[in-house]
Amino acid sequence: MANSQRPARFLAGALGAMGVLHLAVPKPFDELIPASLPGSRRAWTYGSGVAELAVGVAVAVPRTRRLGGLAAALLFLGVFPGNVKMAVDASSAPAPRRALAWARLPLQWPLIAWALKVRDRA
Repeated sequence: MANSQRPARFLAGALGAMGVLHLAVPKPFDELIPASLPGSRRAWTYGSGVAELAVGVAVAVPRTRRLGGLAAALLFLGVFPGNVKMAVDASSAPAPRRALAWARLPLQWPLIAWALKVRDRA
C-alpha cells in the first residue's frame, strides 16, 4: 500500500468498523440519539451505521475518495450533537465515564480534519 493511501485506508477501516458496531451492537448508540428526533432511536442507529459503511466504502475506492472524504467530514460533523448529548447525559455518571464523554468532544475536530485531508489528497 502506498504511503499516500494509508490515511484513506485507515479512515475507511475506522468508518467500516464503527458501521459494523452500530449494526451488531446498537444499544449503546441508541442512547446517543436525541429523543426529539422523529422515529425510533434504533432506526437512527441502524441508519447511521449504514451511512458509516457507505462512506467508508466511498473513502476506500480511489475513484470516489474525494466525495467520500467530504462525506466523512460531514458525517463526523453530523454526529457531534450526539456526542454533546452523551457528555451532558453523563453528568451524574462515575468520573471516568464523565471524563471519557467530555474528552470525545474535542476529538471530533481531528476526525473532520483527517477526512478533509483524505479528500484533498484524492
